[in-house]
Amino acid sequence: MESSGSGVPPFQPLPPEPTGPEAPYPVHYSVDYPDRPLNRLTTFFRVFVVIPIVIVLVLLEGGGYAHAGALGVGGLVVLPTVLMILFRQKYPRWWFDWNLELMRFSARIGVFLALMDDRYPSTDEQQTVHLDFPFPDAHNDLNRWLPLVKWLLAIPHYVVLFFLYIAALFVVIVAWFAILFTGRFPRGMFDFLVGVGRWTNRVVAYAHVLATDRYPPFRLAP
Repeated sequence: MESSGSGVPPFQPLPPEPTGPEAPYPVHYSVDYPDRPLNRLTTFFRVFVVIPIVIVLVLLEGGGYAHAGALGVGGLVVLPTVLMILFRQKYPRWWFDWNLELMRFSARIGVFLALMDDRYPSTDEQQTVHLDFPFPDAHNDLNRWLPLVKWLLAIPHYVVLFFLYIAALFVVIVAWFAILFTGRFPRGMFDFLVGVGRWTNRVVAYAHVLATDRYPPFRLAP
């Protein structure tokens, strides 16, 4: 084909974004690595320092049951969402926002308790913890019957996560000593804990928050 002579290459359409199994999982979770000395004093007393914000989380989770007017899971609006998707194929946006923000808040507390950050968890700012997933189109993107069995389909993940949590506990203990002596969180251990958190949030978003019908992958990586 001859050139048009204008010096501008002919238009080339962009390839479509992947939508199959090779597409990125819609639940995105990451934690900024603290490339700086961590506070040794608050690290030493972390299990006590975290108590006030944990009380706030417990109160919020109790509020989750009250606002939902029905059963939830750890304050998440679960059963009402199941019923809405099942009978009306609708996911109320404020229920979704509540679930997402509660997961974010819980994740910040988990990161602080795991010594991955020494800044006290905020109730509303994302700080170093990034968790996000898109609001689903319940009518077009979610199978109305799948929420009835997602908790059952997720059982293999629960089994794997049980062992990952045991490993994570030992990692946190080792990291506690490392921070006390060096002021730093070993990067490999940090990345492992981020992977466990990523796996957990994917399962919660799939089986409880019902934000996606894509089955969570069995991996720690993004």
